[in-house]
Amino acid sequence: MSGAAPLLLADGTSPARLVAALEEAWSAGRAVALAHPADRQALAAAIGSGTALARWEAAVVLGSGGSSGGRRWCVQPLAHLQASADATARWLRAQGIDPAACLHLDPLPLHHVSGLLPLVRSRRWGAELRVLPPEWLRDPSLLAAGCPLPRDRPVLLSLVPTQLVRLMARPDGLAWLRGCGVIWVGGAALPAELAWEARRQRLPLAPCYGATETAAMVSALPPARFLAGEGGCGAPLADVELRLDAATGAVEVQTARLSPGCLEGGQLFPLPCDGEGWWRSGDAGRLEAGGLVVLGRLDGAIHSGGETVFPEQLEQRLQQQAIAAGLPLAAVLLLAEIDPEWGERLVALVRPGESGTNEAATLLQALRAITAAWPAPERPRRWLLCPALAPSAAGKWERGLWRRWLQASGGEPG
Repeated sequence: MSGAAPLLLADGTSPARLVAALEEAWSAGRAVALAHPADRQALAAAIGSGTALARWEAAVVLGSGGSSGGRRWCVQPLAHLQASADATARWLRAQGIDPAACLHLDPLPLHHVSGLLPLVRSRRWGAELRVLPPEWLRDPSLLAAGCPLPRDRPVLLSLVPTQLVRLMARPDGLAWLRGCGVIWVGGAALPAELAWEARRQRLPLAPCYGATETAAMVSALPPARFLAGEGGCGAPLADVELRLDAATGAVEVQTARLSPGCLEGGQLFPLPCDGEGWWRSGDAGRLEAGGLVVLGRLDGAIHSGGETVFPEQLEQRLQQQAIAAGLPLAAVLLLAEIDPEWGERLVALVRPGESGTNEAATLLQALRAITAAWPAPERPRRWLLCPALAPSAAGKWERGLWRRWLQASGGEPG
């Protein structure tokens, strides 16, 4: 066991140098901490002297945080990441895919657990890995030219919904995506209208669910079932059990690859698991015959008029109905406001599409009309224009950020 202090790497250098430094540290039995350059100071404070990491031969520290913010610095031993890779390999074999024969593409940063796992998987399987520069994902012409896809072997790709939207918006992006064998989509909910269009375009999506605390993916829906119209995130992987908390509906996970805990001020705080090793996530869900359906973040749920409302589901519904009505809606986010009668009521932040910028008032009126028939607890009471509204680079809504925007704006309607 190495007593060396953990290696702190900011994910701002070249991917090849970052991968080399990471693998060299792991080979020496040394822990590695990965962060975006902007988070380097916070990560260093969380690690402290690094003595809390000394018990593992090799490990990684990654940032983890829910939709309401509050970043946590999560420890994952390399053995847990390898177990995750093994479970994914078994899932691929069930789809008739040989993991070792695949080309594994990585468009996500290494400090994101879904960006780290392609590296671990490819090394574990003996498969080829190719890292995709972020600018390629923003310009499909660069992607198609820089990374032509082979026809003689399966191509694996992991995306967040924001990346998928950008690629599907361009014909060259769509054509490139069709060359993939499996496109895992996670990190945020897959909007219903995006799933519908992906099926229409015959894209082999595999919606999945996981967390940094679980060493990435714990369930995934096979592409064949997705294309057949099935929703949700599929059945749990072979080394995972899922259940729901009876009181809250929270998704609970039991697996040997759960993180041993999170670092704060140099101390390791174990994950809050029950006596049988079940970890309660922050997501509400439903278990059906086909597997897990994620309803939304519990910390994003609101209680309005005695009803529990999940804004993420309503956002997807509204986006779907807006597209069906031909409305230029680029983004919508539903947040809660305190209401003396209802407890909480929803307020909608809206970013019009480029073609609808000059007709914002008409768009808001149309959105109000769409939701007029919704149950009262689900119906936004106010609609605000927010031209800067967008999810994070990882495709997640930073609801705490937009709550602060709402407070700073004074809540004046557009």
